[in-house]
Amino acid sequence: MMPRFTIIAAAVLCLACLTAFAAPVAASEARDALENTINQVLTELKKPAMRDPATRPAVLANIEKIIKQLFSFDELSMRTVGPKWKSFTPEQKTQFRTAFEGLLRARYLNSMDGYDGEKITYTGETASTKGDKVEIQTVVESEGKSVPVAYRMLKADRWLVYDVIIEGVSLVQNYRSQFQSILDKDDVDTLIRMIRQKTEEIAAGKTGS
Repeated sequence: MMPRFTIIAAAVLCLACLTAFAAPVAASEARDALENTINQVLTELKKPAMRDPATRPAVLANIEKIIKQLFSFDELSMRTVGPKWKSFTPEQKTQFRTAFEGLLRARYLNSMDGYDGEKITYTGETASTKGDKVEIQTVVESEGKSVPVAYRMLKADRWLVYDVIIEGVSLVQNYRSQFQSILDKDDVDTLIRMIRQKTEEIAAGKTGS
């Protein structure tokens, strides 16, 4: 049902069209927010406690708190569902958002053991003409391979991530194609149940796919 994201992407993670973006700008508040969060996550991953099964849960809990401050799950939910979001009832929107956030969180935390000292380089930043959205480009170096990872952020009360593009593949678009396929055959409540079931399977260690 859901895409398997690379270990590299999970370690550093977790649509305005590209033609709307202007020339590169100097390092901004958005990049500062992103870089600060990634550095905090990497600091947690490097702690000896992360390698001890008895203390790992506490480290993962800290990472979860850090990540939740950077992502806009409202925007992620709305953009992932797409046009059909308007047909969701308020209750269904709340349930979907909670379920989807839980899925992303479970996938992210399930991938933490894959971190192996990847190096992250910030390679560029482009802003929308209005300055309310930015795309920050990075490259992750791992085992001799360079993986481009871009973060799209918008300004709310603070800068928040609303999409992640890994090797040209959008997290939002990836999930949207799957969710739309399900909604073409089943109703919203079925989709929410499927997301919850997948989250439970990941949490139980039954599947990582």
